[in-house]
Amino acid sequence: MNILDKIIDQKKVEVDEAKKKIFLTELKDSKFFQRNTISLKESVKSGSGIISEFKRQSPSKGVINEKADVLEVAKSYQKFGASGISILTDSEFFGGKLEDILKVRNEISIPILRKDFMIDEFQFYEAKANGADVILLIASCLSPNQVQEFTDLSHELGLEVLLEIHTEDELQHFNKNIDLVGINNRNLKDFKVDLQHSVNLKNLLPKEVLAVAESGIYSVEDFKFLKEKGFDGFLMGEYFMRNENPGVAFEEFLNTIKN
Repeated sequence: MNILDKIIDQKKVEVDEAKKKIFLTELKDSKFFQRNTISLKESVKSGSGIISEFKRQSPSKGVINEKADVLEVAKSYQKFGASGISILTDSEFFGGKLEDILKVRNEISIPILRKDFMIDEFQFYEAKANGADVILLIASCLSPNQVQEFTDLSHELGLEVLLEIHTEDELQHFNKNIDLVGINNRNLKDFKVDLQHSVNLKNLLPKEVLAVAESGIYSVEDFKFLKEKGFDGFLMGEYFMRNENPGVAFEEFLNTIKN
């Protein structure tokens, strides 16, 4: 059993437990459920294109930054020009929680991506109720039919969809209603990073699709390489979070690529 299989097995248990703690009707009655969401797609097109991530730990890197405050980091990301903020909400493997989104929602005005392993309709209502604007669908966890169903549900709730793929076979998960396609430079099954593989995969997507490079961007050179190859967005977490002050690290990175 690889790490992705372990995560999905654990996620099924977590979702079942969450359903026992709060009813769908309660989620629909939450203060954020009727709010108009903010478009990540438009924000990526009009801004820096960088979706800065708040991430405490990961299965591949262990603890990255357990001291950083989500609100402080989110405010810094926005201040220095992030097009969006990705917040890990998986607890067991990434040290995140839904409350992290809730904590920052009223304090920032750029889109928030709930980054998690979405396998059940209940999670989409959770995302909307806690103030997310976008959800992540990971192709390797889902069937093409599930991606279509979850995309339709997301749009009904006013949420955008970032579909993550890593292999050519996963292109079949794409449908015309997907808002953005993320190409993971890191293989979730063995954690190997290959930027050229991602470029090759991007070239197989329809040209009008907004493509987001995800993970494994460790330098300005990596960023410039992917930018030159036509990527519109860049989801970056570890590069900033491994610093004591992720917001300052983000500011310095942006200044470097601008100059």
